[in-house]
Amino acid sequence: MYEVLDDTAARVILALESGDSIRRVAQHLHMPYETVRQAVNRLEDAGYVRYDDGLSVVVDRVRDAARELVAASASVSPPSIEEAYIIPQFGEWPFAFTRIDAVYVWTQGGYQVGRDPDDYPLFLAVREQDVHHWEAFFESFDLATAFERQPREELAGPLQIVLDPQPSLEIDHVEGYPVIPRAETIEYMREHYAQFQSALAMVDRMYEDLDLGVAYRESQRAQS
Repeated sequence: MYEVLDDTAARVILALESGDSIRRVAQHLHMPYETVRQAVNRLEDAGYVRYDDGLSVVVDRVRDAARELVAASASVSPPSIEEAYIIPQFGEWPFAFTRIDAVYVWTQGGYQVGRDPDDYPLFLAVREQDVHHWEAFFESFDLATAFERQPREELAGPLQIVLDPQPSLEIDHVEGYPVIPRAETIEYMREHYAQFQSALAMVDRMYEDLDLGVAYRESQRAQS
């Protein structure tokens, strides 16, 4: 099993949802299509997945092995910021990027508030009933979790996961990322207008059905 389950194949197993296409899995993982296709071929040959009107996992216990492999890899080589955005998709419970990360997703990476790479929180909305599962999941990847952003000096590494428990979740998907609805994200940006004025102007330009009436020029940033 472990001969087939290299790091790429393990990630494919964990990101795969029944019925997914190879392209959909590649989008989830933000990996090149050909890289994912080759991994799927190896997994098919080994009998771990099959493709029949979409991909599915044949051997359920292979997911546990894949999760152990990816978590072990993370404990040896801490995940990068880019990898940290992918790791939640390996969990078994719904989530959505929220707050600053929802802005990042809805602007399709066009707006990224200046976060220090050495002190980098990720903000996830999760169901209240799943909080303990998520805490244990991220602990297996040596990622700290909290309900409010923690001071850097209290953390062992630069990354932290800030959980926002909700009674239920409404989830949209943008370029493979699960995210809170656009209207909710815009409301958050309006509540923090000084910080997100340029992001509001950006989404106003990006989505034709919006008319937010926000004007912003880079010269404003220089003068502020």
